[in-house]
Parts: sequence; structure tokens; C-alpha cells
Amino acid sequence: MVMHVPAEAEGDERGALLAFLDEQRGGIRRALLGLTEEQARTRPCASELSLGGLLKHVAEVEQSWLARAKEEPPAVRRDESNWHETFQLIGDETVASCLRYWEQVAAGTEDLIRSAPSLDDTFPLPPDPWFPPEGRVSLRWLCLHLIRETARHAGHADIIRECLDGRTAFELVAMEQAG
Repeated sequence: MVMHVPAEAEGDERGALLAFLDEQRGGIRRALLGLTEEQARTRPCASELSLGGLLKHVAEVEQSWLARAKEEPPAVRRDESNWHETFQLIGDETVASCLRYWEQVAAGTEDLIRSAPSLDDTFPLPPDPWFPPEGRVSLRWLCLHLIRETARHAGHADIIRECLDGRTAFELVAMEQAG
């Protein structure tokens, strides 16, 4: 698969990190091309994952990390009682509404990364038991973590889409390019 590298990413660490993140977002967006809401909610594999649920999850996770970096509370608080809802479209949530939300979150991520004085700037991790006590991470770490998280779920999305209708990532790229 050919990766589109914007001209502003050449020689620019921030641009390169953001381009890699957007490439992985594209894998998830493409996995949803041409599907109905019902198909996007379908769980065709042994797992509980659906493409709509993955979309919602990556948008929520990116937003929660963006909020942490800004030292703000996340838009949606998740704990053991509602964690399962991060992987499900519920109520009036749709693929289109989750895509719009994710676009807003992505714009916020880009604004934060481009406006920060340095990618070495750090922010505190929350006092959750799975984080080191009084831990801090840099904005560079944040970018790399978001790339890793999104790429992992883009791979899940490839498998789910192939289970739904046999379409592969290469076919979806061609569909996207055909418009």
C-alpha cells in the first residue's frame, strides 16, 4: 500500500508523526466504505468487535489522550461499569456521527501537536493503577502511542471487513480513490 506523505511532513517530525497517525486513521475509515449502518454494527468474528464499535473506540481513546495532555477530564468517562460501551454504537450514534466526532478530535490533536513549544513537553498520567505513580509522558510519546493504538485497530478493521464481504485493504484503497 502506498502511503501519502504530505509535503509539510518532509523533514518535519511533527508533520511526519501526524501523517503516520492520519494514515492509520484512514485504514479504519476505509474499512467502513460502502457499508450500511447494520453492516457496521455486525460482529462477524468470534470477538465482540464491529467496525462501528472500533470507530467509536479509537475516537474516544484519542480524545481521552488529548484531554490528558491538556490536563482536562475526558469527554466520556469510562470505568469497569461502562467500558464495554466504548466498542458499541448505542442510542442515536451512527457511523457518520462518529466519523464527524473523530474529525474534530483529530483536528484537536493536530492543533495541540503543531502549537506545542516542544514535543519534549510532558503531561502527567492519571493516578490509575495501570500507570506508574506520578508518571509523565511527552507529546512525542503521545503521538507514537496514538499511532500504535490506531494501527492496532486498523488491523482489526481489515479483518472484520474481510469477514463481512471479502474486501481487502487494497480493494478499499481502490474504492476510495475511485471516489
